[in-house]
Amino acid sequence: MADRRNRRVVVFGAGYIGLVTGACLAELGHRVVVRDIAPEKVRILQAGDVPIYEPGLGDMIARNKERLRFTLDLDEALEGAEVAYMCVDTPPSVSGDADLSRVWSVVRSLAGAPHVRTVVMKSTVPVGTGARARALLDEAGLAVAGYVSNPEFTAEGRAVGDFMNPDRIVIGADDPAAAQLIAELHAGIDAPVVTMDVRSAEMVKLASNALLATKISFANEIASLCENTGADAMEVLGAVGLDHRLGPDFLRPGIGWGGSCFPKDSEALRQLASNTGFHPMLLSAVIDVNNIQKRRAIQKLKDVLGDLAGREIVLLGMAFKPGTDDMREAPSTVLASRLLAEGARVRCWDPLAQHSEAEPWLSAARYASPEEALDGADAAVVVTEWPQLKDVDWARVAKAMRRPVLFDGRNLLTPAAMRECGFTYMSVGRP
Repeated sequence: MADRRNRRVVVFGAGYIGLVTGACLAELGHRVVVRDIAPEKVRILQAGDVPIYEPGLGDMIARNKERLRFTLDLDEALEGAEVAYMCVDTPPSVSGDADLSRVWSVVRSLAGAPHVRTVVMKSTVPVGTGARARALLDEAGLAVAGYVSNPEFTAEGRAVGDFMNPDRIVIGADDPAAAQLIAELHAGIDAPVVTMDVRSAEMVKLASNALLATKISFANEIASLCENTGADAMEVLGAVGLDHRLGPDFLRPGIGWGGSCFPKDSEALRQLASNTGFHPMLLSAVIDVNNIQKRRAIQKLKDVLGDLAGREIVLLGMAFKPGTDDMREAPSTVLASRLLAEGARVRCWDPLAQHSEAEPWLSAARYASPEEALDGADAAVVVTEWPQLKDVDWARVAKAMRRPVLFDGRNLLTPAAMRECGFTYMSVGRP
């Protein structure tokens, strides 16, 4: 019997999920090859560097270099592999459905690897994908290979910890032997293993992210109501979160959610519902609230400054959340686009965000520090709750700005202290 702590694994896709999955499986003792089709990304990884920012990932890859390899070559990746992980992108298509072309390409590429015992779907896919994948595997001569849905629940900025110390490991399989193999692959992780059918496992990821997004949009709805009634949303939601039935996580008002998961998965679930003839009213409202929340920041600036044309506006934070360099679906992109449309000049600062060669960022000026960006500006928006912003000398900044106006879209700073510094200070849901 093979050592359950020494399997040969191939991971398709060297993005956030693929790299974390590959590194963590190597950490658990398996021999892993990560295959990607982007030459520059693979070159960086082979040189010992990491093309994304994820705390702890670089150290884990370096620590397991004897068990973890990166390649462009399909044959090298598949050689001797017992388990194949799908960690490729599934972006929205023109119709709003998930584009599964990369998934199908990888499935078909397994035709020459009859030694693969189990194919694992880690990518977030619509419910029903497993049935089609199963049919394609059969056509490719892999009828004996098991198929497993093993959704990921890792948050960027703490993905390594989430993988190694998860709340649960969900395994969806119609073949008990395949489910057992993937459970054994996770040996060494102390977490409940929840097994179910493939379709249910596919739904778990979408439902989990939809509920988290719902909590955020609910918090923002309450914050808007607090603004209209004079209540303090932070106090209200803090007390609400103490209820053991509800919990405090994600009950925090702000400028709205973004990133690679919540926007895509919420829209994918809404599209899935629509394709079945069902209108998900709650989920649609959750998405609408989030879309409106970003634009409310622009209106708050206009309420104070009036016409924004010619104004110098600073966006403090670009990445969709602190602890990552990821700009996918970042609220900052919507804000920058809207400000430019209003005729404002946009400045921005972020310690990690990836440089973009696309609009609106080509039309925005990027600065090395918050202080440089704020010098002579008319207003600023805290978009990402970077801890560095708490250390800024705000009294000095207020004197350096043309107009010390600040909208704190993350409720990061203390209202009374900011007003003492001389700011016209606005936040979300706080009087």
